[in-house]
Amino acid sequence: MAHGRGFPRSRACGAAFSGGGSEEKRAERAWMPGEFNGSGDGVNIRRLGLPAWRRLSRRIVRSFGFLAPSPSVGLNAVRSGGWVGGLHRSIRRKCRCHVYRERGTTLGETNCCHLQVGPDLPPGPTVSEYVSPPGYHRQAGKKADCSASTATQVDDTWGQKPSWSTRQRCPSSKADGFGWVVEENTGVEGGEPRGIGQRFDSFGELRSVHMESNSGEIEELPPPPPLPPNAEPIKTDDTKKLSKPKRALMARSGCGKKGQPIQLLTNHFKVSLKAADEFFHHYYVNLKYEDDRPVDGKGIGRKVLDKLQQTYASELANKDFAYDGEKSLFTIGALPQVNNEFTVVLEDFNTGKSSANGGSPGNDSPGNDRKRVRRSYQTKTFKVELNFAAKIPMSAIAQALRGQESENTQEAIRVIDIILRQHSAKQGCLLVRQSFFHNNPSNFVDLGGGVMGCRGFHSSFRATQSGLSLNIDVSTTMIVKPGPVVDFLLANQKVDHPNKIDWAKAKRALKNLRIKTSPANTEYKIVGLSERNCYEQMFTLKQRNGDGEPEGVEVSVYEYFVKNRGIELRYSGDFPCINVGKPKRPTYFPIERSSLVEKSRQKPEERMSVLSDVLKRSNYDSEPMLNSCGISIARGFTQVAGRVLQAPKLKAGNGEDLFARNGRWNFNNKRLIKASSIEKWAVVNFSARCNIRDLVRDIIKCGGMKGIKVEDPFDVIEEDPSMRRAPAARRVDGMIDKMQKKLPGQPKFLLCVLAERKNSDIYGPWKRKCLAEFGIITQCVAPTRVNDQYITNVLLKINAKLGGLNSLLQIETSPSIPLVSKVPTIILGMDVSHGSPGQSDIPSIAAVVSSREWPLVSKYRASVRSQSPKLEMIDGLFKPQGAQEDDGLIRELLVDFYTSTGKRKPDQVIIFRDGVSESQFTQVLNIELDQIIEACKFLDENWSPKFTLIVAQKNHHTKFFVPGSQNNVPPGTVVDNAVCHPRNNDFYMCAHAGMIGTTRPTHYHILHDEIGFSADDLQELVHSLSYVYQRSTTAISVVAPICYAHLAAAQVSQFIKFDEMSETSSSHGGHTSAGSAPVLELPRLHNKVRSSMFFC
Repeated sequence: MAHGRGFPRSRACGAAFSGGGSEEKRAERAWMPGEFNGSGDGVNIRRLGLPAWRRLSRRIVRSFGFLAPSPSVGLNAVRSGGWVGGLHRSIRRKCRCHVYRERGTTLGETNCCHLQVGPDLPPGPTVSEYVSPPGYHRQAGKKADCSASTATQVDDTWGQKPSWSTRQRCPSSKADGFGWVVEENTGVEGGEPRGIGQRFDSFGELRSVHMESNSGEIEELPPPPPLPPNAEPIKTDDTKKLSKPKRALMARSGCGKKGQPIQLLTNHFKVSLKAADEFFHHYYVNLKYEDDRPVDGKGIGRKVLDKLQQTYASELANKDFAYDGEKSLFTIGALPQVNNEFTVVLEDFNTGKSSANGGSPGNDSPGNDRKRVRRSYQTKTFKVELNFAAKIPMSAIAQALRGQESENTQEAIRVIDIILRQHSAKQGCLLVRQSFFHNNPSNFVDLGGGVMGCRGFHSSFRATQSGLSLNIDVSTTMIVKPGPVVDFLLANQKVDHPNKIDWAKAKRALKNLRIKTSPANTEYKIVGLSERNCYEQMFTLKQRNGDGEPEGVEVSVYEYFVKNRGIELRYSGDFPCINVGKPKRPTYFPIERSSLVEKSRQKPEERMSVLSDVLKRSNYDSEPMLNSCGISIARGFTQVAGRVLQAPKLKAGNGEDLFARNGRWNFNNKRLIKASSIEKWAVVNFSARCNIRDLVRDIIKCGGMKGIKVEDPFDVIEEDPSMRRAPAARRVDGMIDKMQKKLPGQPKFLLCVLAERKNSDIYGPWKRKCLAEFGIITQCVAPTRVNDQYITNVLLKINAKLGGLNSLLQIETSPSIPLVSKVPTIILGMDVSHGSPGQSDIPSIAAVVSSREWPLVSKYRASVRSQSPKLEMIDGLFKPQGAQEDDGLIRELLVDFYTSTGKRKPDQVIIFRDGVSESQFTQVLNIELDQIIEACKFLDENWSPKFTLIVAQKNHHTKFFVPGSQNNVPPGTVVDNAVCHPRNNDFYMCAHAGMIGTTRPTHYHILHDEIGFSADDLQELVHSLSYVYQRSTTAISVVAPICYAHLAAAQVSQFIKFDEMSETSSSHGGHTSAGSAPVLELPRLHNKVRSSMFFC
């Protein structure tokens, strides 16, 4: 009999449960694992009674080591939170057994399937997202009639490689031990008819397992019991692989003591909470139109809910509520009814959608898609359903402040954040995530280029060591200056006539912006530009002929507007049209009939004044829900104790010291500590304005002063003027052809002079040719003003790219870095770069950099891969390609460390991760770190280095101020108390000097530390790594490995233009981890430059 992946047979258990026909005996057999559950008869466990059940439970425990579920819970216990006694199960909680691994379940019911094999394996309840080993799949959202259904991804608990097959399997009498569940037709299997979704046992019979409830209704058996601790699963490949224990964020072990004490103020305002015994009641909001169509427009929900509160105050028991603008509503205490349905009528309402007959005739565009049009209506009727979802205790906030976070803590803090957002919305603010923008003319500044800056403020509640606090900060955003599209493009490209507009750049600048068209005054979203100009762009106009029959006539956009609509077009005939339609149904407007619609820097003392004013104007004390919660907010800034770490000492060439003052130093009259030589090089010039002779002379002169030997270049290759209007790729190919003809051989280095300082179309194709195809180090420049400082900065980058070093930490040369210099240690920096907002089809670029030549911590190399768009977790750290191959990011970095460090493997791995939010910390700790460990084990299974994992965050709103001073906090300032997390290990550091505006500290979170750093040692290491950035003579705000990872991802992403990737990603490249869409593979770096700091 084929068992698949079932539990092992136990002879003792088989004897103990072999006979008897009583209800108790039958119940025993019903809960037996594996093949012993074989009677197929229905069992009513509830008829046993509690005493018999307890006797049965004791016997099961003696035989199997687990406890069966109690009948007092009821067979539907999973619907109310979970099974008890050995089969405890609840949504969003981890299964206690090692067989099942939950993957993000948020809806529906969950069931712990222990993979028993036999004719009476009971069906499980509906699941929302269940993943199990091959042969026992559950399909999300569907009733599992048997133990098989479509797999979204195969769990690797049993040593199986992931697969994404849509086939279905279940036990049968086939030779391989598995049969297929029929999905669409019926057939014959084992001599018996096969039905859709039915499971067959080893005899080919379709068995039905059921139970009778007390009311006589048929109910399914509960799930099988957990795996006994001494039992071992049977696996087809005879391998053993248990699920890995989940890591938890490490707690703070202590605070640092080194450094000069300094008293600071921070933009956290203390919050007191009195009504800790109350509960927030969460309701799910379902908004529909009168005809039951769902409401999907933004901003509509708040208007509807405000009207609901006015109209049905008595039905809602006059309760105030907080609404998040989407699907969640919160009250303090329960509403009178669990489920509430209301009808709401809004007057003078703009829905953002058009009706079937809305709008004036003759005002539509050719090919107009009515679903994209915004029009106004006098009244609109809505249906509102409020369904109870959950209770959230306010006491969870108090527990968090004591370092005892529960699963309700973040939800409770989220509720009071929503209360603040609603308060600001009622004051007329524009809400952008956690930021609020008042519609006050003084808050808008013209930044040039068709863009305006808008100043608002950010607010959020934070659980800190000193209690609950409200974090308020100045927030800025950029908006497009409203007005004609042509005016925006002229300002954006800094040209004085529409004939000079670069339409390729215009297409990128306009995509996803919103316009209003005249004379209809309707609003659309731009998706692109037409391929031809307005005179030549044709479309099919549907009209009736002389016989009244519909027919299609080809007309141009210009002809349609001028002749059919009678609208004068003065200048846009020669320009592309704006496309607001869909890929298969474009909708065009002339550019002159389109206008864009509306959608910072401060010194420290200015920011403090603004924040105090914001708190006063917000008047949170008047918010009724905050009052009901017993929440009051202090008006003064919170005082914190900081420390200023001493700047690390640096070494230059000839053993000379470099002294950092206020986070800065220079190489005046000093040589680089390890200077390279620039030989066999050439200059390629794409610019018509640069004086190449003077530039080369200054580079040779300045290089000599810094110790860099610079030979005369082979040649200066000038671009043919006739190529300057050609596409960027053609210009690069033309320059490469010309270079190959003129140079005696392949150069080691190329200096590329670009015509534009930023956003040059040449940059990406040029870098790809040099780094991926030819393996040539290249430096691009676009000098507008050449001086000694500019040339020095260029030489610092060139020296690092060619293998040199500009400066070193003195503790590197000693070497005496605590816990790092004595044991081979590799430092990793990890980051992911994403496409611009609105470009959902652009692959994300993951980059990992690693230190090399230990005990140095100043020299790095990079490994870069593409992955699914907007995916923040790096999925290519470990990618086995068989028993001997690993194509992941980590392997080549570990091998490089081994070869560059005298064939020594790193015994310690320090990982700096950038770009993740607090909600993703667990994924970084348990997914990314696992991949890195697996990459190490793949190289040597007996190798077990120690790991320290640190996340750096810049995207936060905590600022520090020196009381009574106009200056920023000094570089080296560190804070690890008061505003830090009440339990977790974190600290803030301002390693750099704030030159303009208020210094933003970096927030470091130590998630995992096996190496055993003390607080002082780790803070000093982080501080030191802010001084090893080879591109600069200043301390930087975040550790150099993270900066390098960001640079590497950004540079390699330019190998292929984003618009090219968007067009080709659907037909090329590998698959994502979810197997849903292909991802365009980036070209790999040439072997000659792979170990270089090409990104510097």
